[in-house]
Amino acid sequence: MRVTILTFGSLGDVQPYVALGLGLQATGHAVRLATHAPFETLVRSRGLDFFPVDGNPRGILETDAGSRWLDTGRNPLGFVRGLLQVIEPLMVTVMQQCMRACQDADAILVSLLGFYAGYHIAERMKVPLFLAYYLPVSPTRAFPSTVLWFDLPLGGPLNRFSHYLAGQLFWHPLRAPLNRVRQELLDLPPLPFWGIAREIFEERWPILYGYSPTVLPRPAEWGPRIHVTGYWFLDRSDEWQPPADLVDFLQAGPPPVSIGFGSMNTRDPEATTSLVLEAVARARQRAVLLTGWGGLTQADLPDEVFKIEAVPHDWLFPQVAAVVHHGGAGTTAAALRAGVPSVTIPFFADQPFWGWRVCKLGAAPRPIPRRRLTARRLADAIQAAVGDRDMRRRSALLGERIRSEHGVARAVEAFHQHAAALCGV
Repeated sequence: MRVTILTFGSLGDVQPYVALGLGLQATGHAVRLATHAPFETLVRSRGLDFFPVDGNPRGILETDAGSRWLDTGRNPLGFVRGLLQVIEPLMVTVMQQCMRACQDADAILVSLLGFYAGYHIAERMKVPLFLAYYLPVSPTRAFPSTVLWFDLPLGGPLNRFSHYLAGQLFWHPLRAPLNRVRQELLDLPPLPFWGIAREIFEERWPILYGYSPTVLPRPAEWGPRIHVTGYWFLDRSDEWQPPADLVDFLQAGPPPVSIGFGSMNTRDPEATTSLVLEAVARARQRAVLLTGWGGLTQADLPDEVFKIEAVPHDWLFPQVAAVVHHGGAGTTAAALRAGVPSVTIPFFADQPFWGWRVCKLGAAPRPIPRRRLTARRLADAIQAAVGDRDMRRRSALLGERIRSEHGVARAVEAFHQHAAALCGV
């Protein structure tokens, strides 16, 4: 089969789909991954076909609109409005590019953001659609929506309702521009008021959830088209070698704390760096600062701190005492697999949910929302993560279980199960 994968966003939104694409390719499928141009080298270096899609996610987040979007925090309406401002100018061009990427596909597999292109293209081309998400969107009484989560005991009925509410919250701001694209570009009829969210809830398509059932068990009420497969980890390439000075730093003292916020930009990186350095000093820890897109800066660092833009998480995290991060699904997964405690500083979207979940599992102290971050709070959380023996023990046990899961293999198996019925293969 020829399978096209559509995924948009940051590196954390691309790496899992490279891993999934490699799993599909290993079983004989021809896989093309359509995403942003900055990730072409990553995709092609792993042997997958690549198709470029407009939009530089790093550039977008560094604009004023991108900064305002990150500042929406726990406000779901602000998050959706910000998302619309980011994607609406690209909508027609990206849809055209995705159409070309899928022109010879026998099946289309989409990420959460990729769904908003892949749904219409699959309908236009009459090919099967597979949803491959790293966070749950299917209604359940077991837990609330990951994007409407609040630290309150809602109960079963309200938990379930929150998923419907989130689906409509994301659909309605996009309804008018997407319907214009459907009519003017794809010659498809406009979608009704309840739109595409309702079809997800009715389990019209197979859904592959790329997170661990150890972290968030599969609700019994979900139907046979919904699979919780385990994480889709993309490990470092065999050619990668760690910088010698980083190796020397790690060997020169006790395990440090890893600190980085991935693609989350801050308006004042100097202030953020100063806060982090003060917290590290208060906690009396060594640290590796992963600057990423977040712009953690400051050239004059103490000897106890090492700064580097990025390091493969599967190499670094097993060597540190704890991981301070933004609660993104991918970084959360990497810290859990390494078996070390987390300290989460959620910015927005699903990050507060994953921060809460890791805390609930006993592998992290309570999350610190970005707007409430202070050096003292961060230092206290780091000390708790490093010094709590029970937390370290629970983190290690979670890591053992997650390392025993084979998320990509289970996802490929589920794909074949449904492809046999939908594609006749």
